[in-house]
Amino acid sequence: MLNHTKKIKEIYEDIQKKLFYMIPERWEKLYLYSSILEEPDREGKMGELFFYYFPKGIFKKKPVNVYEIPAKFNLDENEYLTLVRLLYEKIKELRKEFKKSERRGNWTNLTLSIQNLKFKVVYDYTDLNHSDFSSYERHVIWRYEVLGVGEEQVSKEDKEILKRYFLGAKTLLKKEHYDAGIYIQDIENVIDYCNENDNHIQKIEQVVELTEKKRKNQLLLSQEEIEKMKNKN
Repeated sequence: MLNHTKKIKEIYEDIQKKLFYMIPERWEKLYLYSSILEEPDREGKMGELFFYYFPKGIFKKKPVNVYEIPAKFNLDENEYLTLVRLLYEKIKELRKEFKKSERRGNWTNLTLSIQNLKFKVVYDYTDLNHSDFSSYERHVIWRYEVLGVGEEQVSKEDKEILKRYFLGAKTLLKKEHYDAGIYIQDIENVIDYCNENDNHIQKIEQVVELTEKKRKNQLLLSQEEIEKMKNKN
């Protein structure tokens, strides 16, 4: 079992705060994938990070990719990518902390989810350097498994990737799970806890105050705040 130290739980909380800050609209659930490799894979990558969230609403909405957010909300792209990089650095810090106490080998990738005040992480030990699939192909498979993006919703090329995945041999892979409630406070985007119906079920709702919505290249942070975040990492 993974050793979830006090420091690791503090990192979890910081990751949550960063994610809540980075989504400038109300949302219901979020799924994040990140990988960290000791050496480059066959595409020359040392790892990656992406996440998708589902906007809140009465109608079923498509998941929004993190890299679509700047264009969707007219945000400064370079500044937003700085926030993505800082989030990835925090994931790397998480792995370093596990490495201090894990002697039998460390995880290579994780899938993180937030929904209904629940924070979950699945740690995967797959050897990505010797995977049968490329980074992009694993992304397509991950979207199928986690987001439910099936063959009828993807391009012809992606359909072929999924078909190859379906026909391939399946092996039992080592995975470890972590579940916890969310109790974070004092984050940049205001969080309201409200009661729903007569059951008083607590739901988390993100309230975002975006001023000057028509202003182009809207900034999320001042330069001073960005430097402060960099120094924390």
